[in-house]
Amino acid sequence: MATKETVYIPLTDVESEHCALIVEKGLAQISGVESHQVELNNHRAAIRVTDNAVIGEAVKVIKDLGYGVPTVKNSFPVLGMTCASCAASAESIVKYQDGVVSAAVNFATGNLTVEYLPNMTNAAKLQEAVRGVGYDLLIEDETKQQETLEAIHADKFKKLKNKTIWAVLLSLPVVIIGMFLMDMPFANEIMWFFSTPVVLWLGKDFFVNAWKQTKHRSANMDTLVALSTGIAYLFSVFNMLFLDFWHQRGLHAHVYFEAAAVIVAFILLGKLLEEKAKGNTSSAIKKLMGLQPKTVIVIETNGNERQKAIEDVNEGDIILVKPGEKIAVDGLVISGTSYVDESMLSGEPVPVLKKEDEKVFAGTINQKGSFRFKAVKVGKETMLAQIIKMVQDAQGSKAPVQKLVDKIAGIFVPVVIAIAIFTFLLWFILGGDNGVVQGLLAAVTVLVIACPCALGLATPTAIMVGVGRGAEKGILIKDAESLELAKKVNAIVLDKTGTVTEGRPQVTGMLWLNNDDAAKDILLSIEKQSEHPLAEAVVKHLGGIETTALSRFDSITGKGVKADYHNETYYVGNKKLLVENNITIAEQLLQQASQWGEQSKTVIWFSNSTQALSVIAIADQIKATSIQAIKEIQDMGIDLYMLTGDNKATAKAIAQQTGIKHYKAEVLPQDKADFIKELQRQGKLVAMVGDGINDSTALATADVSIAMGKGSDIAMDVAKMTIISSDLTKIAQAIRLSKQTVTTIKQNLFWAFIYNVIGIPVAAGILYPINGFLLNPMIAGAAMALSSVSVVSNSLRLKWKK
Repeated sequence: MATKETVYIPLTDVESEHCALIVEKGLAQISGVESHQVELNNHRAAIRVTDNAVIGEAVKVIKDLGYGVPTVKNSFPVLGMTCASCAASAESIVKYQDGVVSAAVNFATGNLTVEYLPNMTNAAKLQEAVRGVGYDLLIEDETKQQETLEAIHADKFKKLKNKTIWAVLLSLPVVIIGMFLMDMPFANEIMWFFSTPVVLWLGKDFFVNAWKQTKHRSANMDTLVALSTGIAYLFSVFNMLFLDFWHQRGLHAHVYFEAAAVIVAFILLGKLLEEKAKGNTSSAIKKLMGLQPKTVIVIETNGNERQKAIEDVNEGDIILVKPGEKIAVDGLVISGTSYVDESMLSGEPVPVLKKEDEKVFAGTINQKGSFRFKAVKVGKETMLAQIIKMVQDAQGSKAPVQKLVDKIAGIFVPVVIAIAIFTFLLWFILGGDNGVVQGLLAAVTVLVIACPCALGLATPTAIMVGVGRGAEKGILIKDAESLELAKKVNAIVLDKTGTVTEGRPQVTGMLWLNNDDAAKDILLSIEKQSEHPLAEAVVKHLGGIETTALSRFDSITGKGVKADYHNETYYVGNKKLLVENNITIAEQLLQQASQWGEQSKTVIWFSNSTQALSVIAIADQIKATSIQAIKEIQDMGIDLYMLTGDNKATAKAIAQQTGIKHYKAEVLPQDKADFIKELQRQGKLVAMVGDGINDSTALATADVSIAMGKGSDIAMDVAKMTIISSDLTKIAQAIRLSKQTVTTIKQNLFWAFIYNVIGIPVAAGILYPINGFLLNPMIAGAAMALSSVSVVSNSLRLKWKK
């Protein structure tokens, strides 16, 4: 659309005539910019454009030149979309609004991601534009957005469920009468009575949405459903009320109430299943937000403790964290020590010791100690907030899911209508005395046989059976897209902890100088009092031994603990603790410790005041099935990469033991997502397998995301597949299931269309000049029903495939 208006783009960093000249030269290269001038005093570029689409290009050019443009980037849920073409419609209307730099609507997540110039437009104006094409934009505050969305989804799902149940119940008698009891008294009237509420009340939305599409000169699945059910229903009503019209012309009037009712029932069932899957898209973000506590205890300048809402916390506030509490914001410890579970960030199972001047992060969990820290980053600046933002961006950056059926319907509908009209005109011109009647019958037959019942069932039935088959095997699959993409995966990225390994420290070896039960009792008693996370592994290993009373217990920060028993001091900790206390270590214990160290295991020593009594190895064990699973995946020709936040030595040891060829150590959560993006840039289709909150960004970035069932809820929510048992061998099974399901979908689409490819020309009367054959609309309806039966039967074959 030609605007011929002057647009003002605010600029930053353009502070000299030389900078202004560079920007002006850049703008001069853009087609559609009629005039341009950089106003240094007003810190803006004034450009006269012929098309709003040029604004986005102008902003991109300015940014590419290294200068700033203060744009606003937001994500808003779009309400009222029913198909991929709805997403395209909403996206195009936003793109052409004044001041919009870029816009993308993701049908899968139901979100609009938009960047705009705040001096030209705002959220309210965008909402008004979207409402103008029959949709809506949710622009309320982010904190309330999730609750509102969930309420809308819940209400929509409830209404859809009720509609589907009623449609199925009311369609059953129509099908029974239409198929088996057509000769019973008042058969047509009874079918009319039951099918009318199904088509006109329960199927109302199809007609409303089809009308919206027509107004914008497009067509989708709703158009096809509305057209075919509407024609079948109206034609049936006419035939029932005006029987003599056909009898006088020597023809028998048939009714197609069962076709109209059953189509509506089937399509509603498909939409119900789709809505159920889409209803969970926001739960991952909600759970991430739930990691942050609602209130904190702030220490005031006079030393008093005061409870404060998280939104009111400011930089510099002193916050008290008690044992077991979640840390609210990012900060710096100023007093006290404790171990903090940072697995949500690092993915590593061992809590980290926090002492003075150590950093702490929002969403991490304090263990047994308490400490005070100064708030450094609050609100949207915290690392947790950044993870939430990255997950949202990764989910929103994917291309809108173009449903195959909607794509086909967009071409199929106008073609079928054109064929029906052409058929009628041909009969009208060449059909002689009965040309009008025969033409009308032939046109209706074309529309009835082109009914999209099989088309609507082709994908959902295969997906339903495929997902059910996966569930039987312990593979939970969330959507059709991931099931379809899994077969194309040629690179898999694995997290280490909790994915390849068990995800918790375990005692893998314990060597005693003398196998003394009394010494074991003392070790257990000390470890039961210790706050160190590795102590739990020792306690679990020594499970059934009796504990003894200790007379004194001291924790030595960064080294271990010591305790007195019967006037003898005992130590549990690292080698440095023993060396500092002049404790001798036997050669056999030293050799064993060295061997375990080479295997990257954590080594703990237990001694009395004179000599080491035992050496203990603790490690995160490799899962029993990991080695076999990794071999299976690599044998399928898939490149395998292991990423871990752990050190290089541990990563190397795990890779060698499992046969993984490519690995990377000391990786941060964002590094995992960047690594996946790099593989995608190389043209690979990437699957990410993880179990922790730290994997959520990478999972959202990957083409196919797989979570381990024993991991965090958030990883499972973000991932499109979940392995319930956390058994890596299920990944190869999921890929094989994907191949089988996609093959079935393709076969289904073939069966759905073969009837149309053969049936439509026959329905139009192509055989009439050859042998006088004209397809009865009733037979056309039966052929349509048969196509549906063949599609469902073919999908059910998946159940018995290995």
